[in-house]
Amino acid sequence: MTDELVSVRYMVNDVQQSIDFYTQHFGFEPHTGAAPAFTDVIRSHLRLLLACPDSSAGRRKPRAQTRAGQLGPHPLQRRGHQERGRQLRDAGVSFRNEIVTGPGGRQILLEDPAGNPIELFQPAGRSTPT
Repeated sequence: MTDELVSVRYMVNDVQQSIDFYTQHFGFEPHTGAAPAFTDVIRSHLRLLLACPDSSAGRRKPRAQTRAGQLGPHPLQRRGHQERGRQLRDAGVSFRNEIVTGPGGRQILLEDPAGNPIELFQPAGRSTPT
């Protein structure tokens, strides 16, 4: 296994609100930052780059480039999928759908405070995903 981080950038409206969201609800740890324009948070090998429109990442780019937050939901594997979903709903987190079950597992989409999609995923055949 490598110690390399996988980085995903999300454009957010409020950096501090996003730090609070990802640390409180998903166990990320603050890493570095230049608030209020930018920060990053880390959990295991995943590094989320959280940038507001005032950051360099928020500057207008050529049409060929796309902001990472627009590419689709980032999956987070969670233990106790249903219970975690209830806890997040009780905390006021917005969900886009109900749990969908298929041959690969169970998933549900939710949104961070800026509306970026996040997928909670539990692989099929595992009662407690890693």
